[in-house]
Amino acid sequence: MILLEINNRVVEETLTVKIRNAQAGVKNESIDVTVADFDGVLYHISNLNSDKTKVRVSISLKFYKELQEHGADELLKREYGPLLIPPEDGYNVSILIDLENIPEDWPELVKKIGLLKRNCFASVFEKYFDFQERGEEGQTRAVIHYRSDETLYVEAKADRVTVVFSTRFRDEDDVVIGKVFMQELKEGLRASHTAPPVLFSHREPPLELQNTDAVVDNKVGYVTFVLFPRHTARNTRDNTINLIHMFRHYLHYHIKCSKAYIHSRMRAKTSEFLKVLNRARPENKSTDKKTITGRTFIRRD
Repeated sequence: MILLEINNRVVEETLTVKIRNAQAGVKNESIDVTVADFDGVLYHISNLNSDKTKVRVSISLKFYKELQEHGADELLKREYGPLLIPPEDGYNVSILIDLENIPEDWPELVKKIGLLKRNCFASVFEKYFDFQERGEEGQTRAVIHYRSDETLYVEAKADRVTVVFSTRFRDEDDVVIGKVFMQELKEGLRASHTAPPVLFSHREPPLELQNTDAVVDNKVGYVTFVLFPRHTARNTRDNTINLIHMFRHYLHYHIKCSKAYIHSRMRAKTSEFLKVLNRARPENKSTDKKTITGRTFIRRD
């Protein structure tokens, strides 16, 4: 299975080109680039106040206010510090790079900026991982509407953290393929003693979400991860966050890949059947005869 990148490659490559050009003494050019990411997230790379030496990277998340309730601002200050500036109009977070004062470790800085969306998401997971680590139960469940019709739920217990994704399948075929995919995922995880248990329910929300506003629909599925202390510990939580916050995209990406593979196999098989039919077609035996000069006549017995 292919794992999707957690960083935004376009943002990283754009910033890398700008920094390398500045270091090489190339004249700075203005920039205005908008990049789309998963979940309706937008990046905007532009110059601050038309100053070509100041490159501003902004990100817009429709659900950022919900992340703020779980410490997103504090986590970003910890990660980016003085690089943070007042957000650009229409965006939630902005970071400034000064091309006249490039740090020596700029490749690490560019990589960190490419993880901006991931770090916004990380706040809610770190908060509930800490609850579990301290054994604090009874905390209010986190509810993040990361899409207009899809929701993320996070809840902490003394011995585990439960993460539930609600996801909507656009086509009926996606429901079938999604069920098969989740079943295969569960079977594969049984072979690993360190992987978290995964549960999948179609239409009906899991027991953790009973008596809530969780949607009941034939095209809605719920994927539940049960994260134990070995997954939320300080030395492993970063990898856990990297993987789990991308799960929804991982699932739908592989559903689309499966459908594309099935269609390609069907087209290949149809082409083979047509070749067989063409070879089996009987030849037309014409009674027309030609003379040596090329004239045609019909021989009558």
